[in-house]
Amino acid sequence: MPQLRDLLAAAGFQPVSTYLQSGNAVVSADLSPDQLANACEREIGNAFGLAVDVIVRSRDDVAEVVRRNPLGALASDPKRYQVTFCATAPDAAVVSKLAGLAVAGEKLVADGRELYAWHPDGVGRSRLATSLAKHTLGVAATARNWTTVTELLAMADA
Repeated sequence: MPQLRDLLAAAGFQPVSTYLQSGNAVVSADLSPDQLANACEREIGNAFGLAVDVIVRSRDDVAEVVRRNPLGALASDPKRYQVTFCATAPDAAVVSKLAGLAVAGEKLVADGRELYAWHPDGVGRSRLATSLAKHTLGVAATARNWTTVTELLAMADA
């Protein structure tokens, strides 16, 4: 993460903060989210030789994700509550198929470009969580637990 932080700072996105070893960075930039994603993908590719999808949300976007919180009444453990951030809204048929993987107690809610998933028995053994982590959505996506989501919002507000 220090290398990522240094790379993004050198590219002019300052200030830059990173969160643990999560692959998340909070930056300031005068670019649209799409322009910022493309610039970060290019910088990471050039510096590290990696072709990665970068998903960007503004501070207000993340605040809206937290405000919506459709499974908040169920989600009693933030480590088992995940938000999948998608580049674009996933196809409804794909979401329906994924929802069919949920076992007793698990829930999946699609809301625009985000998928909220509650895994009461844990993420590691969940077929739903595993499928959300794979390239099954048909769009670039990345999942973060609720603790990470709320911490990123707090970092953006600092």
